[in-house]
Amino acid sequence: MKNRADVINWIEGLLSFGIKPGLERMNWMLDRLDRPDQMLKAIHIGGTNGKGSTVSFLRHTLVEAGYSVGTFTSPSMECFEDRISLNGTPINEEALLTCAKRIQPLVEQLSKTEYGSPTEFEVLTTIAFDYFGTIAKPDIVLVEVGLGGRLDSTNVITPILSIITSIGFDHMQILGESLKEIASEKAGIIKEHVPIVSGVSQEDAKRVIQAVSNQNKSPLYVLGKHFDEEVVAVNEERQVFTYTQIGREPLDVTIQMSGPHQRQNAAIAIQALELLRTNNQLVIDDTHIQKGLLLTTWPGRFEVLQESPTVIVDGAHNKEGMQALAETLKLHYPNKNVRFLIAATKEKDMNSLLQPFLDFQASFTFTTFDFDRAAKAESLSTQAPVQTKRYHENWTQALHEEIEQTKMDEVLIICGSLYFIARVREKWKNLISVM
Repeated sequence: MKNRADVINWIEGLLSFGIKPGLERMNWMLDRLDRPDQMLKAIHIGGTNGKGSTVSFLRHTLVEAGYSVGTFTSPSMECFEDRISLNGTPINEEALLTCAKRIQPLVEQLSKTEYGSPTEFEVLTTIAFDYFGTIAKPDIVLVEVGLGGRLDSTNVITPILSIITSIGFDHMQILGESLKEIASEKAGIIKEHVPIVSGVSQEDAKRVIQAVSNQNKSPLYVLGKHFDEEVVAVNEERQVFTYTQIGREPLDVTIQMSGPHQRQNAAIAIQALELLRTNNQLVIDDTHIQKGLLLTTWPGRFEVLQESPTVIVDGAHNKEGMQALAETLKLHYPNKNVRFLIAATKEKDMNSLLQPFLDFQASFTFTTFDFDRAAKAESLSTQAPVQTKRYHENWTQALHEEIEQTKMDEVLIICGSLYFIARVREKWKNLISVM
């Protein structure tokens, strides 16, 4: 391997090994790297929705307080390397090559053992831990769970704090059909005596998390019980809310992230920071929190690409995400009709996902994109329980047509898959660069 392209080609070549839950391959590789994961002061963030936004709220605030912060997130939004970043800057080519060259021989050795070849995500996780542990050495690392929790490749770490943002119906073919089963998998990141912050709202899921916390003697802090948020004011650009916590003075906070769910994600981040502050693991004050949260953005989360007419990309791709999108539209654009451009993966059920929009004045265009798990546009359209709909198999052409047809009193929402959103954002950057 001589450059970043070689590394990316090598890693993406592991995609054919798919998803292989389990920690055996991770531990095998990390043991031979002298456990860089054990050198990290990490916060582990799991949940169905809200992980990336919560990571971003935490990162911006910690950087504002003067800390160097590593982040491991997925999927990529700007470039392949942005999954592994330091203070928001993706891993550089030299460091990527150094880590990849260390790990490649291990991957070849591992593939010949009873465990078989590691997956793309396992190799990415190992590169991230190696980079943070031996090269970047940040003050703190924010590690986002890839899928589930209990058997996710990130779950080899012992963090100083764990977070479960939410529980919802996603990846049921792997995590289980019921909220209890999914919550059990998510709760697998809870470690003995490590505090856990939860934004989970459903009673069945809350009971599971409480039981696992009790079993591990892990202090549990729950949104709506130990801490909360109360909205003060909302417009198209800002949300103002008051953060409340038992034993703490209320804190007024302004964020530019849209939707009620983002107020909750911000509150979860504040509670996490408060725990680390009171446990003397961080030095941080209210001004850092207020400035950091106000600065926070996260690509693809109700992200406004254009104002006139309004074009927004949003990563909503499951039932709970679509519900949050519907609530956000009603809150921030109550008087505008909506156009949707949607692409999704094969396992998604449009009949279920689109229920929150049945009372909207809206039109729907379904499309597909170059991804091995992408559903056909016609299939999505057939499933959709809406009247005003069409499909177009060429997503770039569909995008151009939707932009041209969107009126000034309408909002164009592009959603359905984070992988699709990433492609749209890349296309948008190219469009802007030639204008």
